[in-house]
Amino acid sequence: MGQSGELEKEAESFKRFDVVSDDSDHYYASLPKPKKKGPTGTTAAVAGEFAGDGLIDGGIGVQKKIMQEWRILEKNLPETIYVRVYENRIDLLRAVIVGAAGTPYHDGLFFFDLAFPSDYPARPPMVQYRSHGMRLNPNLYANGRVCLSLLNTWSGKKAEKWNPAESTVLQVLVSIQALVLNEKPFFNEPGAGIFGHARWEKNSQAYNEDVFVLSCKTALFSLRNPPKNFEPFVAAHFRIRANAILAACGAYATGRVRVAYYYRDDGDGDDDAAASSSSSKVDASRRFKGSMEALYPQLVAAFKKNGASLGNFVEQLKLEKETTSCEAKTAEGNRGRNVIANKVIGRIKSILGLKKKNGTTGTVAAVSN
Repeated sequence: MGQSGELEKEAESFKRFDVVSDDSDHYYASLPKPKKKGPTGTTAAVAGEFAGDGLIDGGIGVQKKIMQEWRILEKNLPETIYVRVYENRIDLLRAVIVGAAGTPYHDGLFFFDLAFPSDYPARPPMVQYRSHGMRLNPNLYANGRVCLSLLNTWSGKKAEKWNPAESTVLQVLVSIQALVLNEKPFFNEPGAGIFGHARWEKNSQAYNEDVFVLSCKTALFSLRNPPKNFEPFVAAHFRIRANAILAACGAYATGRVRVAYYYRDDGDGDDDAAASSSSSKVDASRRFKGSMEALYPQLVAAFKKNGASLGNFVEQLKLEKETTSCEAKTAEGNRGRNVIANKVIGRIKSILGLKKKNGTTGTVAAVSN
């Protein structure tokens, strides 16, 4: 088995759902601890064998509902969402969502801490995004606030809001993945306009550039300080995805592919751009190129430290050479145009009798005079 296969196996060994004990870095860990009596441990917890005073004022009914949520998550989580719950804090939960292909969040990891209120499910869970002080989506604030109708933190139709009789944590997580971390997050902003309009699409493209930069920075933060109980997963994930992320950086910065539409073709070992019309070549902004040039060596260093095999990837993004080549061609073109312009001006001077005795031509200003 090659290294790629071994890494895939390592990632697959990380359970999609599991019960853990260390909640020390959870955002809501400072909330009052639930009271419970009876059996403890993973088996008892998953089976819902809790008894006693329950969650603060919630009682056994809240505990049973949370156990039901655990079972739903354990059986129905999609491949790109992983969850950890806590045997001593059944009111807390942590989830990570893998950024989907076809979005500017691709190959990234996005962590969310959840807490069940004491009257759950009368109220939706509280959700805090692990933002590192960055806002990479209109619905995800730099302070970690998550705006979503299903959480009652954003306005919406009645059918979109939390329904105690039907809504679940699984729906919350899938909604964040599908509705928030989507292909064109710019349009999540109220009043952002409509799809297809040239002006708004241009703004959306610029927003996606910013999002990808922040997604790369989020990856660096996650590698340096992975959330507890997800350390092996974070390490394995970025060892597997390192080459694809670096290749995307180069493809986007050089304008070969529109941000969000890069994919790695593992069939032949080459990194290729997606061929859809949405991924057509574009002019990357100067700001984005500068950000990529600054981030790329940091990503290479972090991925190497994490044990990734980077193959032909180098420390610096190859933009300088292309820029220099472009500037040389431009200068050469300007010289050619100047020669032609001087010949034309000389001919005009000759016709007007303004040619100097020594045979040289004057300047454009002289002709004007």
